[in-house]
Amino acid sequence: MAFSFSENDINELQRLEESLWRSETRWDLAHQEKIFAPDFFEFGRSGRTYTREQLVRTTSVPINAKIPLANFRVQALDGNNALVTYVSEVQYELLEKANRSSIWSRAGESWQLRFHQGTPIIVSE
Repeated sequence: MAFSFSENDINELQRLEESLWRSETRWDLAHQEKIFAPDFFEFGRSGRTYTREQLVRTTSVPINAKIPLANFRVQALDGNNALVTYVSEVQYELLEKANRSSIWSRAGESWQLRFHQGTPIIVSE
């Protein structure tokens, strides 16, 4: 059985994913508490594993990410779970690009982030 999401769901998932790349929403504690599922974890671009408790915080750092997120895609895993993939581009000292994937689960009328992974894109010279 093939599942798909409405255009509203896809737009909401993109809005939510991008909210984690915007300083004004990423560091909003109420937003974080709502977005990150209780069992959330991440395999970071750095290779480290992060728990929800490590990521939900109010300490803010500037984020200089390119929005809209490049190559943004949503794939339905079932009627209530979505795999979101995209390429992040963040300017630090150098431009860092990564392939990103997130699993979002519908929680009532909203969505919660269950899992995230970032894999560096290595540009060979």
